[in-house]
Amino acid sequence: MNKSQLIEIIQKQMGADTSKHQAEKVLSMVTEAIISGIKESGKVQIVGFGSFALKTRSARMGRNPKTGASVSIPETNYVSFKASPSFLQ
Repeated sequence: MNKSQLIEIIQKQMGADTSKHQAEKVLSMVTEAIISGIKESGKVQIVGFGSFALKTRSARMGRNPKTGASVSIPETNYVSFKASPSFLQ
């Protein structure tokens, strides 16, 4: 499923008088709220769906597959998602 398909589903569930623009705005508001929540507190939990958490991948040494030379890979932040048990059923 891609973003436009998700917008169509939201539009259908909101009712016949809802435009695609309105459904897209709802999706945008939800994703912006999740992003700002992660930036502010480092975690967003949606009961019955799952939780998004900001995690850090430590710096490490890697290898360039083309040359075989060692490469330093810096520390990076990433967002992980853990589905709730009820979501997985």
